Amino acid sequence: MSDGPFDTTFRVGEIVDAEAFPEARTEALVKLRIDLGEETVGSAAQLGFNYDLEELPGRQVLCATDLGTVTVAGFTSEVLTVGVPDEADDPVLVSPDSAVPLGGELY
Repeated sequence: MSDGPFDTTFRVGEIVDAEAFPEARTEALVKLRIDLGEETVGSAAQLGFNYDLEELPGRQVLCATDLGTVTVAGFTSEVLTVGVPDEADDPVLVSPDSAVPLGGELY
C-alpha cells in the first residue's frame, strides 16, 4: 500500500532463523531471517533482552519494507522488524493476534 504520501509498506513475516550477532557493537542486536511469503530477507534487529533466540523461529512479526538495505557488520538488513518499548525500554515485537498469510500488508 504505497499509493499515498508514505512509501513504506508494512508486511507480515515469519522468523525462520535467529542467531547471535557477536560482530555487532551492540550486544542486544541479533540476525534474523524472515519469510515474507515470496522471499526471505535479513533483518538486524535490536531485541534487547526480552527474547531467547530459540523462541523466535516460527513467530510472526511486522516488518517495514521498501526502506532500502543497510549493511551492519557484514550482514545485509533488508527490512526493519517493528517493536515498541516496554517499561525497561527494551523492544517488544509487534505481531498479529492470530496467524495470518505471510506477506500480508498492514492497512
